[in-house]
Amino acid sequence: MSVETARYEGAPRRRTQIMAALRRAGFLSVAELSAQLGVSQMTVRRDLRQLAEANEVTLVHGGVSLPPGGAAGPGFASRAQTHTRAKQAIGAAAARLVRPGDTIGIDSGTTAAEVAHALPAEFDGCVVTHSVPVLGHMLSRPRARVIGIGGELLHDNQALVGFAARDLTRRLRIRTLFLGAGALDERGVYVRSEIELSAKHALMEIADEIVLLVDASKLTATAPVQVCGLDRIDTLVVDAPLPEPVAAAVRRNGIRVVPV
Repeated sequence: MSVETARYEGAPRRRTQIMAALRRAGFLSVAELSAQLGVSQMTVRRDLRQLAEANEVTLVHGGVSLPPGGAAGPGFASRAQTHTRAKQAIGAAAARLVRPGDTIGIDSGTTAAEVAHALPAEFDGCVVTHSVPVLGHMLSRPRARVIGIGGELLHDNQALVGFAARDLTRRLRIRTLFLGAGALDERGVYVRSEIELSAKHALMEIADEIVLLVDASKLTATAPVQVCGLDRIDTLVVDAPLPEPVAAAVRRNGIRVVPV
């Protein structure tokens, strides 16, 4: 068997391995796949093009992600069971920033949801959110006003997403937005899919202050889609020391850090 024949006969198996790895990670770079599979980056790119043509993946700069709505990694319920204590502590610290009668925004994601759980029972302000779990939890806070935004249900994040969010928020204003993230580095804040951006950006545009919620795992995670640079963040609530490049960027942008 020639090398050329072996290369093409191995392609279906490689593509199966790529999809299995992608479902675990949500995003993979070409370099990572090349190292994992033991083939050249050119071969990886050829496999990715085949998968993209079959609408099984979405090609992004430097790598590949699952298409919007794809089963990227563990779902919301599984993620909620990881780093639970850290997320609860972050949510409690963030909730202490909320004033009586405040109007706040709560982003989607398991860490942001903990802010809603940490609100006092007597909270009588207003919560604006596109998170389905937050909307459900706020049923137990009858004194609070709740405004839901969004559109199509994104099952993996249990969030309502779509460009309708901008229309719904156009006449709203919130004092503080509690923003979640898939990853954080010195260049900014990232998520796994660009389908998440519309609702996040809509909430960011109407917020007086943006509070980013990050547990330690997000400081080493990778995600392909940038939400914003650190210049958009006012406060960072985090449960671990920041890597020096991130710490330097935080200082440079004058971000207040609330350690947990």
